[in-house]
Amino acid sequence: MATKVRNIVPLLDRVLVQRIKAQEKTSSGILIPEKAQEALNEGYVVAVGKGALNKDGAHIAPQVNVGDKVLLPAYGGSNVKVNGEEYFLFRDSELLAKVTEE
Repeated sequence: MATKVRNIVPLLDRVLVQRIKAQEKTSSGILIPEKAQEALNEGYVVAVGKGALNKDGAHIAPQVNVGDKVLLPAYGGSNVKVNGEEYFLFRDSELLAKVTEE
């Protein structure tokens, strides 16, 4: 996954996210039509910038790291396509939450 977007390095407090794809089949094997699939608001962080700058010019570290699972806002983000794959650029502050697996 990360090898395809190795050339994209987010600047400052931007985060590159790959949205998790919706299920295409039910647990019993029935195919779900594309229009009926849910638009998931979760994704995986693929790349992270150095962080925003404070008033002294020092970087404020982002709150997420590569590989983190995050909740995304319903709208926003800049769409980026690389080799047919779709990614989104968000500011660190736009991400809603980290999802922890317990």
